[in-house]
Amino acid sequence: MTNRRRFLGLALSGLAAAAVGCGTGGGRNTGTLRYQGWAGQVIPPELAADLGYLEGVKLEWVGNTISGPQDIQSAATGQVDFGGAFNGAVVKLAAARAPVTAVIGYYGRDRDEETGYYVLDDSPIRGPRDLLGQKVGMNTLGAHSEAMLDIYLARNGLSKEEIGRVEPIVVPPVNTEQSLRQRQIEVGALDGVLREKALARGGIRKLFSDVELLGAFTAGSYVIKKSFVERNPETVRTFVSGVGRAIEWSRTTPRAEVIERFTKIMTDRRRNEDTDPLRYWKTYGVAGTGGLIKDAELQVWIDWLADRGDIPRGSVKAGDLYTNEFNSYAKA
Repeated sequence: MTNRRRFLGLALSGLAAAAVGCGTGGGRNTGTLRYQGWAGQVIPPELAADLGYLEGVKLEWVGNTISGPQDIQSAATGQVDFGGAFNGAVVKLAAARAPVTAVIGYYGRDRDEETGYYVLDDSPIRGPRDLLGQKVGMNTLGAHSEAMLDIYLARNGLSKEEIGRVEPIVVPPVNTEQSLRQRQIEVGALDGVLREKALARGGIRKLFSDVELLGAFTAGSYVIKKSFVERNPETVRTFVSGVGRAIEWSRTTPRAEVIERFTKIMTDRRRNEDTDPLRYWKTYGVAGTGGLIKDAELQVWIDWLADRGDIPRGSVKAGDLYTNEFNSYAKA
């Protein structure tokens, strides 16, 4: 628990420094948006660009990330022009007074796209109390996967002291399945194509999932610096509405056609990625039409963080953290 608190404290300190030291930097008036991608994935802005929905706004890839909190901190410090993370990280960013606003939801969880917590078939772990003293692998601490773990344990009656005895550790997503099968961790958080590939190979079973805990919901949002929004409202409008259209295109287009498009995008961008896992892709899981954001999708994390003591209760309000102003689907 001490290490987890230290991680969150350092993250918040870094975000506060970003707010103070970089409050006016970042945005450019060139119609080009810098961003970080995810290896082996086609994120909604990349799909929007390929579909021609960004209407002249260009994306400039500056590298990949495996951490949502790192991505939005990069947005807060002006290293990139937009970044995405789970909504709890967005709340922490706001609590640290970073000058950003959430503009569109970009991933979520539903029956076809959930984060599952998996153990080996022969594992003795069957319920929440079996996790005491066990290692749970996830992509980053203080984010979606750790939040779901905490909620699962708390709802099943474990005290804060007992929850602190469960050990979440960082494992790169591409290594989670291997780490689980080699018994380096007892539980692995898996989602997307990595989950589907692991299930296809067999030998693992689900302990619980985020959808079982919260139902279908939009889980993460893209944030942009407020100064960039103020200087470039039309660029932001084009970006947000284009990403919203891409989300809806992926929802209404036959899955085989979406995967074919993803494969072409990944091949053409020449980042030395394996396209085979794309055949397991199902959905972005976004709940709101066109990525529209709702208060409830942030309030659940405000409550969770306040209960943990990570942010002062009442320090942020859900409605102050985002805007749907630039999303064309808001008019409908």
